[in-house]
Amino acid sequence: MPLQASEFILNEDGSIYHLNLRPEHLADTVITVGDPDRVDKVTQHFDEVEFSIKKREFHTQTGTYRGKRITVISTGIGTDNIDIVFNELDALANIDFEKKEVKKQLKSLDIIRIGTTGSIQADIPIDSFLLSEKAIGFDGLLHFYQSEKFLDSAFSEAFIKHMDWFEKKANPYVVENSKTLQQKLDSEDIFKGITATNIGFYGPQGRSLRLGLQDDQMNAKLSHFKYLDQKITNLEMETSGIYGMSKLLGHHAVSMNVILANRVTGEFSSTPKKTMENLIGYCLDKLTS
Repeated sequence: MPLQASEFILNEDGSIYHLNLRPEHLADTVITVGDPDRVDKVTQHFDEVEFSIKKREFHTQTGTYRGKRITVISTGIGTDNIDIVFNELDALANIDFEKKEVKKQLKSLDIIRIGTTGSIQADIPIDSFLLSEKAIGFDGLLHFYQSEKFLDSAFSEAFIKHMDWFEKKANPYVVENSKTLQQKLDSEDIFKGITATNIGFYGPQGRSLRLGLQDDQMNAKLSHFKYLDQKITNLEMETSGIYGMSKLLGHHAVSMNVILANRVTGEFSSTPKKTMENLIGYCLDKLTS
């Protein structure tokens, strides 16, 4: 049965509503970045760019790197945007735009986030790379979907108890990456860890400029939490949504992070652009090796 127009929304040119993309614009390998300007930083390495479009915070380019077709798309900041981007990427891959029906043969995309993050462990230095093995989300996105079978409830329960979690906040959820993609992107030179995905940059990450915090010891408690010898290593704002939506939709995802800040030592990178450029090169080389 065809999807209703109010649910599967297309523009006049037949492109998907927010991203302004048609199925032929999407490669099977997708790199997501938060910053729209970072798309060009990735595709400047490409052999060629075949397609480019911008709409709102969503900047997309598709091209080839060493003969491999790759789409690079900016998501903007936050898991609310991840909900939009990942539903629409999946629609491009798995919905027939002519019939407006889900395809019988579904496709699985490889999705790599290249982003920035802050460490909450003193021994993870600025300008290093970190691969997120799992993410714990404080945003609540996954609770709007039938996601229970993908989530590590025992981890969440231990975390809630340790943190004395404020009952008015969304229940934290824990979801892991794609081990297939981890093997492709991993190396001995990078850190692995568990990423906390926050719903904001200031208060939700324990920053206070003028406003008081509900829990001013949150980051200290985060850094001391352990579950089965696993500890939370870094804070950012998209990874849990990326992992959760990918699991739900049948895609593979891994989050690659540049450590720009160390919240324990109070340091911030003096070369953030150079360090990000290094991570982009690292990921492109791994994807085509």
